[in-house]
Amino acid sequence: MVGSAIRDRFPVFRDKIYVNSCSQGALSDAVRGAYEEYLDGWDENGAEWEHWVERSEAARAAFAGLLGAAPDDVAIQTSVSAAVSGLISALQFRGERNRIVISENEFPTIGQIAHAQELRGAEVVQVGPDPESYAAAIDERTALVASTLVSYRTGAVHDVEAIYRLAREHGALMLVDGYQGLGAIPVEASRVGDAVVGGTVKYLLASAGLAFMALRPGLVEELVPVQTGWFADENVFDMQIARYRPHRSARRFDAGTPPVPNIYAGVAGVGLIAEAGVPAIQEHVRGLVERLLGGLDELGATVAAQPRGPLVAVRSTDAPALVDVLAADGIVASERDSNLRVSLHLYNTNDDVDAVLAALKRSPQLLR
Repeated sequence: MVGSAIRDRFPVFRDKIYVNSCSQGALSDAVRGAYEEYLDGWDENGAEWEHWVERSEAARAAFAGLLGAAPDDVAIQTSVSAAVSGLISALQFRGERNRIVISENEFPTIGQIAHAQELRGAEVVQVGPDPESYAAAIDERTALVASTLVSYRTGAVHDVEAIYRLAREHGALMLVDGYQGLGAIPVEASRVGDAVVGGTVKYLLASAGLAFMALRPGLVEELVPVQTGWFADENVFDMQIARYRPHRSARRFDAGTPPVPNIYAGVAGVGLIAEAGVPAIQEHVRGLVERLLGGLDELGATVAAQPRGPLVAVRSTDAPALVDVLAADGIVASERDSNLRVSLHLYNTNDDVDAVLAALKRSPQLLR
């Protein structure tokens, strides 16, 4: 179910036109109900640890299904920052293989964590977002290659499969930050990288505080993180403190106490995505984006990158002012790097696109 068939499940549309899924997905009745279920259970039963752990495993299975992975290859974390920090703690940057290659389109999480490894001997190389630029920087010195799936700044969709081939050719690991696309773009984790990370606050329609990392089958056996926590142990409820005993699955990257309330919400949000089907969402969004691009062309507006995903970044002479113009018409959008960001998802309709275009038409001086 997409478009008008599902729209009434998102109360924000009663009063607003919401085109800001790149910042945060709209709140659904299912996610609100999941939080209420969590609170009711806590009220009625006190500590529900067995059920809470089961909910965590349900989330793991849901994320695995989204990415075509096995649940044992998926770690649950509180944020992409925490997941990537755990992953990179398992890597060594001594000797000749100490290079990390990232693109100029990465979210600050990836860039800042990469540069933090300079304290451990890493060399960080920043390149353009195209495979040719990556090819010039990836060699036998490269330990890790990182690429976003969709740029939060421009809306560009990276050719992560091509970049992954380059990484494999030189024996480097490939990390894909899927946060800006998972839920709106179909992704099979094993085809795009050794590790794929994402979270639930955007296109997966849940809240902040829940993230995941899918690892290539067999990779977990090669990685021993030194950033860890009690839920990463071989047997959590042994409560042992005698030695480091990481779990044999990707659970060794789970770290501390699971973010239980956010897990309830995450299962509900991903459930809505699974119900609609990511291919159907992609097709629906593609039609909306084409309508938006056609209208922008008529207005003489330009976009930062030709989008193949859900995010369109419109060049502006004053992007914050343009966000305010849309807000005055009840349209929720956002901006980055002098671009208005219009982000479309399963609940948006042609009428939403037309409303955005009508608002922009009234402020041509703010379009570049």
